[in-house]
Amino acid sequence: MSIAVADFPVSIPVTDEDLAYAVRAVRTHVPESWPAGFLCRSERVPYPCRLARWGVATLAAAGRTGQAG
Repeated sequence: MSIAVADFPVSIPVTDEDLAYAVRAVRTHVPESWPAGFLCRSERVPYPCRLARWGVATLAAAGRTGQAG
């Protein structure tokens, strides 16, 4: 049985607290190469996991789409 799980909602406007959690999610839930493909380093599910998608969407909603060097 396949169950589709909706992504976490992104709050608009994005608060400073949301930004802090989003940055942590994006830094923690990163892809890791496995024989089965890329999996989330934290959850061992196919990347991008729900928290990684939420973090990226939250940062995008706040206008933070570029990568810092």
